[in-house]
Amino acid sequence: MRRHQGLVNIANFTIDVGLILVAYGLATWLRNGYMGGAPTSFFSLFDRQYVVVACVYAVCIGLAYVFCRLYGSFRFRNFFQEAGTIAVINGVGILGVGAVLYIARLTDFSRMVLGFFYVFSVGLVLAKRLVFRSILRHSRSLGYARRNLLVVGDGEFAERYIRYVKENVRYGYQLVGYVSSQTHPEYGEARLGGYDDFSALLSGQRVDQVVFALSGTDMDRLGGMIAACGRYGAKASVIPQYNDFIPATPTVEAAGNLKLLNVRSTPDKGPIWAFVKRAMDLTGAMVGLVLASPIMLVTAIAVKRCDGGPVIFAQERVGKNGVHFKMYKFRSMYMDAEERLAELQKYNQVDGPAFKMENDPRVTPVGSFIRKTSIDELPQLWNVLKGEMSIVGPRPPIPREVAQYTDWDWGRLAVKPGLTCYWQVSGRSDVGFEDWMRLDLKYVEEQGFLTDMKILFKTVGVVLRGDGAY
Repeated sequence: MRRHQGLVNIANFTIDVGLILVAYGLATWLRNGYMGGAPTSFFSLFDRQYVVVACVYAVCIGLAYVFCRLYGSFRFRNFFQEAGTIAVINGVGILGVGAVLYIARLTDFSRMVLGFFYVFSVGLVLAKRLVFRSILRHSRSLGYARRNLLVVGDGEFAERYIRYVKENVRYGYQLVGYVSSQTHPEYGEARLGGYDDFSALLSGQRVDQVVFALSGTDMDRLGGMIAACGRYGAKASVIPQYNDFIPATPTVEAAGNLKLLNVRSTPDKGPIWAFVKRAMDLTGAMVGLVLASPIMLVTAIAVKRCDGGPVIFAQERVGKNGVHFKMYKFRSMYMDAEERLAELQKYNQVDGPAFKMENDPRVTPVGSFIRKTSIDELPQLWNVLKGEMSIVGPRPPIPREVAQYTDWDWGRLAVKPGLTCYWQVSGRSDVGFEDWMRLDLKYVEEQGFLTDMKILFKTVGVVLRGDGAY
């Protein structure tokens, strides 16, 4: 398959175009035949001019897939991002077709057919890709369609990459060994030689891909080794030393013959995303308050009866761009919780400025339950309605924590805080402070509709299991 990737891509393109045409046939039959009760035969449901439009449309959508690089290796490609791209391309395509039909005054075409066409075309293309991915991953796990991989470098990134490849056999890489300045038993692979032996190694055995993870002192060797990869037909990939600062989808700009890799850009995603985000927040908060109102009423009674104190705990938190606001929670601690914090600092179970403690003695019996089930967070839906928080976003910190933030940590305050984020779906209190900040900064870079949906679906499972909540 690797040797004939071009033919595979052509076959993929052809199948996608065919599936889009099948989707048009299903949409037309469902609306004009099944729902319309037409007694005529299947083929008589189709108007020739619309069939021509559908064929042109299918080819154009296929070319859009090519333009967006949706064909090629699926080894490390994220399916959800791919699905989002396909959904957007087809959505724009359907709107374009609708506009063309309106301008051409072909008003007898059913808008419901367009709706069904969109659903079927996206569904069929994604289903095909899921099946194709499953077949490829299964065949790779059995040892077929594998790529011989050579890792070059010393240090943490080389070790991390080797471990990742060995833990994910489904990606279909066969490690032939590593090249480095010294032996690294922790790699768990055979050292094939030093940097001076690299070119001879490529000429002596088949290597499909080389991954470089060189340290700063060895970077002057990179150009010669990449040239050797080109000579012997091996794909060359580089893990830079600033890897942890690179976002998931970096962009490259050209300044003459210089390439600029953008590792940190403004988190402002534009007015369209701001409008969509706010609409999602308002809808989610209103629906959430209505559905959760019985639970909130029972919780309020239970908290009040526990020790007679106030039901709602309002605490000053830091929001977007460092703006302070009052965040609401069902009170889960005794009234003197803040005064007792200093004496419990020595039991803090997380590093950094945050405080987390399992079996915190300040937590009431009712508070323990509502924390475990995340019911204590429900009043924050009011913060979302007020525009101080979002449904999805980094958790709002308290001022004393922010006072200890580094410039790097401050990056998480570039967006509105939220009820849930990557931290909540990655272990919550079981995640260290540095990883917590890294996950929040990851959201700042990756925020978008599909990202928010993915986090929300994962949050449901985390809350039901009670992972890392205390």
